[in-house]
Amino acid sequence: MFLRKRYLQNGFQDNLDLFDDAPPPPSCSNPNWTLDCCCGDEEIIFISLMCGYLLANFFLWNSLLLKPMKLIAVFVHEFSHATACWITGGKVSAIEVYNNEGGVTKYQGGKRCLIIPAGYLGCSFWGMVFVVLSGDRTASLISACVFLFALVVSLFFAPNRMITLLSVGFIVLTAGFILMDRLLFDPLLQYLTLFYGVFIGSFSVYDIYDDLITRTVEGSDAHACHQLIPCCLPRWVGLQFAVVALGLQTLGLYLALVWMTST
Repeated sequence: MFLRKRYLQNGFQDNLDLFDDAPPPPSCSNPNWTLDCCCGDEEIIFISLMCGYLLANFFLWNSLLLKPMKLIAVFVHEFSHATACWITGGKVSAIEVYNNEGGVTKYQGGKRCLIIPAGYLGCSFWGMVFVVLSGDRTASLISACVFLFALVVSLFFAPNRMITLLSVGFIVLTAGFILMDRLLFDPLLQYLTLFYGVFIGSFSVYDIYDDLITRTVEGSDAHACHQLIPCCLPRWVGLQFAVVALGLQTLGLYLALVWMTST
């Protein structure tokens, strides 16, 4: 419904409805959990970008162009192991990422039942967080700063050459986007954090499918879960991880739209 407003001399507003038969505007709750007011221009751009990123990931997945993003997703996986170790009272001695898209977190102590699944599930979780926070300029800045903090922290835990180059490279890239967003072009950082979220979430889902469902790799997180709980077969563990990962990506999109339509 398009409304034109004019003010009468007596101080009252006269709303002139240009289309008498047009429905009244929806009343939006705050927060807008039901997505009543979705989707305006901002939300359509957000969804279009997300779909565009997913298509780009699909067609360029095996290209060298996405190699750095795959390695940074491995970093998020390993850093999630490290975070779970710290939270449960353990000690991390090294975080390493390899050029073959593998990685390892060396630790002592902590709760293995929480540390082992934290890799795949943590990667999915952080992908969701990036997607949610990309819907707001300040929130995207916060998520970028948290990412920078994690990259800097990794440099203090006996990193190998690959993770050193990776961390320094993405520190420069992300910091550069923060500066350009503040000085040149407003939504630029939001575009970057959305891409981070979509790619990391996509990588977690693909990684679970490729490593844990289609095959059983000895030494994988699912195999470690099986050793810890023998009744949980590796492929069943992978299937559970996949359901959670897909659920988190869907939840990320939903929460981002709730946030955007509530502000």
